[in-house]
Amino acid sequence: MFPARLLAAAPLALVILALSGCSSVWDCTDTSAKRGEAGVRVQVEDTSGQPLGVTAEVVDWRLEPHPQVPSEGDQVHFHYGYDGTDGISGPAVDVCAVDGKRVALGCQTVHSSESRPEPDGALTGDGWLAVERPEQVAEVLLIPNDQSSERRTCEQDSKDGGGTHPPEPAGRGDQL
Repeated sequence: MFPARLLAAAPLALVILALSGCSSVWDCTDTSAKRGEAGVRVQVEDTSGQPLGVTAEVVDWRLEPHPQVPSEGDQVHFHYGYDGTDGISGPAVDVCAVDGKRVALGCQTVHSSESRPEPDGALTGDGWLAVERPEQVAEVLLIPNDQSSERRTCEQDSKDGGGTHPPEPAGRGDQL
């Protein structure tokens, strides 16, 4: 079949391919971090589940018409805060309005870099969530997973991409 010399050289050829990076297509894997427990006040965590030393909190929320589109009826107006970050390149978390069974009615990502500094060093901000049935909103919760990661995926870059990524952003219908 194959000469013995050719068979003996095959392992060496595989080692050379591996060292040159040609085999990285076979090794590139993407995984998503497990979604953390949602709460009103959360410790923001990285993709390995380790705390970043940053706390995010829903300070308050209420239903009211958005001042720019009052004809659309009530929306969820929420205030949030971050503590433990400089706000320049800090984390981002998902905020969701949920019903009594903790099913998301509407979600968005809030970045600490979009917050305003307060005299005590905390960063605060506010946002609006448009939901189909505002009367069903029971709570506004934060998901602790840092969503600020911009790591490339295997699909985008099979040589340098891959690794653990934040979970998919929360969306309408997700059980929190």
